[in-house]
Amino acid sequence: MNIENTKAQMRKGVLEFCILSVLKEKDAYTSEILDTLKSAKLLVVEGTVYPLLTRLKNDGLLNYRWEESTSGPPRKYYGLTELGQTFLNELNGTWTELSDAVNIITSQKH
Repeated sequence: MNIENTKAQMRKGVLEFCILSVLKEKDAYTSEILDTLKSAKLLVVEGTVYPLLTRLKNDGLLNYRWEESTSGPPRKYYGLTELGQTFLNELNGTWTELSDAVNIITSQKH
């Protein structure tokens, strides 16, 4: 069994939730999203985030706008839609339940 593969699958499973959470307070462009995830020690690469952002946009959870940059080409800023906010609220509840359950199970003495 490959532990790295299992760890990668665990991270991948929560990545969508984390991206939506990053965008709950303010819109951000991809580099900002990546920096926030990396600063929280969530190992992620651009090649994973770009397709996920596109899928979340296509699902109606995110929208985007182009904004001029003083240091290069225009940047695409992503933000939550109303549906995205509702979806995030649901995920927050599910995460709390799941996290509580995992903590109970993993802290039990056998």
